[in-house]
Amino acid sequence: MKTQWNIFIAFFRTGMLGFGGGPASIPLFQKEVVGNFKWMTEEEFGEVLAIGNTLPGPIATKMAGYIGYRVSGIWGMINAVLANILPTIILMTVLLTFLSNLRDFDWVQGMTAAVVPIVGMMMGVLTKQFIDKSVKGLGVRFSLVLGVIVLIAMYIASIHPGIIIGVLLGYSLFKKDKKNNKNEGKRS
Repeated sequence: MKTQWNIFIAFFRTGMLGFGGGPASIPLFQKEVVGNFKWMTEEEFGEVLAIGNTLPGPIATKMAGYIGYRVSGIWGMINAVLANILPTIILMTVLLTFLSNLRDFDWVQGMTAAVVPIVGMMMGVLTKQFIDKSVKGLGVRFSLVLGVIVLIAMYIASIHPGIIIGVLLGYSLFKKDKKNNKNEGKRS
């Protein structure tokens, strides 16, 4: 029961504080899942994020569902998804009622404008963490070359990011499998 409560708290907090959509919630997911509850390592979280980005639909609910399932099965998945969307349902119902009457006030416009740099900073920190992991795992040169290739593929060749992530994931799994087979050959 404590596990279900922890799942609820973790994903309720991300749903409550994740203003700006699913991508803005990713650093909050990381803090809860990797930092606070230690349900995953940084690498596992990165893999879940990569796979979640290739699938259609909102990233926040996909990640909540998968992580909840991984931690506590089907009930963990249901709990995590409900906890993640519950704040939005409540806030949308309550705030939209009042916001329509208050939207012309300067302080309301100032609050919504202030959120943009905060979300930008959170995304920047997450990007830096992923770059640091890439450099640590692949080296500076390979990370730069891979980054340039991905940018060219996405913006010049107009290849969907999901295809690029799928190819890179497939390559890394193939490489890992090949390495494991090589190590097994040495043992026998």
